[in-house]
Amino acid sequence: MKGTKRLWWGLILLILISPLGLVLPEVFKSGPAWGEWSLAEIEKMLGFIPAGLRKFADLWSAPVPDYNLKNWEGQGLAKSSLGYILSSGLGVGIIVMVTFLLGRLLSKRNHDKADDDQHYSDNGLDS
Repeated sequence: MKGTKRLWWGLILLILISPLGLVLPEVFKSGPAWGEWSLAEIEKMLGFIPAGLRKFADLWSAPVPDYNLKNWEGQGLAKSSLGYILSSGLGVGIIVMVTFLLGRLLSKRNHDKADDDQHYSDNGLDS
């Protein structure tokens, strides 16, 4: 249980420091994080937008675009930081929920299989 507690505290710490993604690029004048470029930024870097990327660019939109709530965009670092924290909390929550549900499903499946194996063994039906 002690290891699990450390894991949760580690996740909470990562959520709380997620606003560094806002601050550090500004401090180091580094631009956006690798792979988080907009079509305009890709065109600026490459001189063109690859056809496949242009074709599928609108296929997916993030649940929380730019890691912020729409009403909070351009409202200062405090609200942007809180948006980052809420966004990362939402992301971690979804991952934890999916992992938990998948674990429950798989453990139930393994438990049912173990019960069947025991039933066959108890009745002399195993080979």
